[in-house]
Amino acid sequence: MNYELLCTKVIAIARLTGNFIRKESMNFDVKNIEFKGLNDLVSYVDKKAEEQLVYNLSKLIPGAGFITEEETVNSKGESFDWIIDPLDGTTNFIHGIPTYSISIALYENNVPVLGVVYEINRAEMFYSYKGGAAYLNNKEIRVSGRDRLSDCLLATGFPYYEFEKQEAYMRLFSEMMRRCHGLRRIGSAAVDLAYVACGRFDAFFEYNLNAYDVAGGAYIVQQAGGNILNFSGGEEFIQKREILATNALVNEEILQTMKKYFK
Repeated sequence: MNYELLCTKVIAIARLTGNFIRKESMNFDVKNIEFKGLNDLVSYVDKKAEEQLVYNLSKLIPGAGFITEEETVNSKGESFDWIIDPLDGTTNFIHGIPTYSISIALYENNVPVLGVVYEINRAEMFYSYKGGAAYLNNKEIRVSGRDRLSDCLLATGFPYYEFEKQEAYMRLFSEMMRRCHGLRRIGSAAVDLAYVACGRFDAFFEYNLNAYDVAGGAYIVQQAGGNILNFSGGEEFIQKREILATNALVNEEILQTMKKYFK
């Protein structure tokens, strides 16, 4: 498998679907909102974008499986599986906030081999593939070199359903805000991870995320020299639905703080 060539084709597919999403954003009507659950929004744009991605990606590796957010298709492949979020940041999209992305990952025998995150409105394509480095628009990227939490800018996401951990999370926020340069909440986990990969953020943490939210961005972080962990410091971030992405230099300082609030 030529992963570099494959990644080039995936980038073209992501850009094509991104053009569709950008065009639809210009005339989007909030009447088209649907609710999958409490505060869990979706629109025809998510669904059409996913259909486009699935159709085009399926041509690249015949027989590959798909794990998708909108479940237009879900199937297990024999060796390869695409993990797709067609519009990560749907709430931003619906409210006209211009930060949302497409996230694509490819797993081979349950191991990531390719990741693409396309931040649509800034036309920033983050990507990596097996055997390559991590890139932003053809320029190699690395995680930051800051090694003290007090010098770091962190990203997170706020709970919008399953609020049982909210109180502990708020206490964690309170301490983190006093110990770093600041906390940011952009509204797209895929973008947060991409920003860790290129050094804009030094770390990102959130819980209750799904594989399609984080698979692409997490691989890019790892390829850029960062670490992906769960809140206990283990590697099972998808299974635990907890993710801590760091520049690999502030892991222990952040984990020690997190363990005060998440046992």
